[in-house]
Amino acid sequence: MIFLLIITFIAIIFLEVPELIKNKCWRELIVFFIFLIAAFIISLMYIMNLPIPNPMKAVEYIIKDVLHLNYK
Repeated sequence: MIFLLIITFIAIIFLEVPELIKNKCWRELIVFFIFLIAAFIISLMYIMNLPIPNPMKAVEYIIKDVLHLNYK
């Protein structure tokens, strides 16, 4: 199953990246790879039956601890 996941993500890269390089969309390429890596990691965790982290924990941390916005 992991092999199928890797093949899928390689196919996505071969379909999307050449057009971005041809058009010299470097910022879009960076964002594309950031989202692609995040999606690959989450998909791999799902396949391996590992607990997937809740994104609301990160949002809560940013709001409370970084921005110091406490709502009561």
